[in-house]
Amino acid sequence: MRHLVVAASALALALGVTTAATASPGGPPSPPGSKGWQTQVVDTDQSFRGLDAVDGRTAWVTGGSVSDGGAGSVYRTTDAGRTWQDVRPPGSQGLAFRDVEARDARTASVLAIGPGEASRIYRTTDGGRTWGETFRNREEAAFYNCIAFAPGGRVGLGVSDPVDGRFRIIRTTDGGASWRVLPSRGMPDSTGEANFAASGDCLTMSGRTAVFGSGGERSRVFRSDDLGMTWWASSSGIPAGEAAGVFALALRTPRQGVAVGGDFSDPADGSRASSVTRDGRTWRTAGDLPHLGEDVEWLSRHRLLVVGEGGEIGGTSASGDGGRTWRLVDPTAWHTLDCERGTCWAAGGGGRVGRW
Repeated sequence: MRHLVVAASALALALGVTTAATASPGGPPSPPGSKGWQTQVVDTDQSFRGLDAVDGRTAWVTGGSVSDGGAGSVYRTTDAGRTWQDVRPPGSQGLAFRDVEARDARTASVLAIGPGEASRIYRTTDGGRTWGETFRNREEAAFYNCIAFAPGGRVGLGVSDPVDGRFRIIRTTDGGASWRVLPSRGMPDSTGEANFAASGDCLTMSGRTAVFGSGGERSRVFRSDDLGMTWWASSSGIPAGEAAGVFALALRTPRQGVAVGGDFSDPADGSRASSVTRDGRTWRTAGDLPHLGEDVEWLSRHRLLVVGEGGEIGGTSASGDGGRTWRLVDPTAWHTLDCERGTCWAAGGGGRVGRW
């Protein structure tokens, strides 16, 4: 979504981020307490919004520079965050990498967002030593916000803000090596709506099912059960607005899901900022969040974790009842979150990464 690119720079100022001429990995995480995030600064010039955790030792993060014209970044760790490798694609100057989808420690696809040709996808199969550009947007009106892969990693989808009144979808069937734009006739009218490139999770998949969220004139959840060919939309239950709506979704199964969001113009207001579905089709407003929700993860059948970061306002909150109620469990604010095999990773402004 276009206004979030501008918001990223404003957010950096709000956080008091310092910039560095050359990005360099930080040291080991700070020692953990009895609970909470082990936090480290990887690159002060970056605002991290893309994250994919492979397991407790391997994770990828992506971001955009807070310096005018600075390069976007891609970092990878394979030793539980003790060290981070800068593996960004060549020619990343001026790009903002908002999403990363990793299959393992060697194979990953990263999405750069922006209008027209600024929206691109790069892929590596050797841990970031080399990259290939696998998609470049040729439609000036399109603006891609996030990508997601189905289990197995062969089929993936990407979503753009509406073109001619309908959200635009791209699909890969070869693990991200190539992408093609799908016909728009299977997409409901989406005039006045947009995606939010808040955390890389505005689109998610479970089996053949994909869902993505919207905001703007309407706040809805769009669902496809045929790998992106046809879609229908339901009210999300999360309030809509110019900077408000659904920011991220997570599917535990094709039928059980959660959506979180809020209003970037009022990040302290988490009222009606979460929604749940139990049949995969109808969404109902769930519990109020202590802060806006930019990303959310299922920990078990009923346990959820959500993060949000809006300037100095945000935090990490949890639910033990499937989203009906939420409580703040850590004051640390993050843009993006991913949990795998008992370990949660998070990333946010100021080039910060956390591990819990």
